[in-house]
Amino acid sequence: MFLRTPATRTSVALAASVLTALLVAGCGQDDDPSVAAPSAPATSATPASAVTTAPSPTASPTPSAPAADREIVVTIAKRRISPPTGRVTVGKGELVRITVTSDVSDELHVHGYDLGARLPAGKPGSVEFRADKTGLFEVETHDTELVLFQLVVR
Repeated sequence: MFLRTPATRTSVALAASVLTALLVAGCGQDDDPSVAAPSAPATSATPASAVTTAPSPTASPTPSAPAADREIVVTIAKRRISPPTGRVTVGKGELVRITVTSDVSDELHVHGYDLGARLPAGKPGSVEFRADKTGLFEVETHDTELVLFQLVVR
């Protein structure tokens, strides 16, 4: 359920424009669709304060990209989560990057922020956002319905 206000429409339009620009910029690098999958939000529009990425074998971090204040890395193998499920606390306003590698294709979802990323089997998928909402938010996979951890923003 979404409330459509001018601000949300503007955020959705901005996020769609950024995602389109990123997808267009990545076109032509490789004609094999199995090499890299473009990223797309799992269940809803991405707020303007968030960026969703999928792996690209030829991509390297850009020097102008800000370093995340908190990087959370999770691996899923045979439905086992490493590190084990728990709570991860971050400060309000921190730039958070969540990177997940799963042995099966899935989708990552951050509840409350309504962010998502594709998780191609065996390749990392990431979501990066500014933790601007306080509270307790589940981070999960959609297809396998695994709770990876609970994000606490204070």
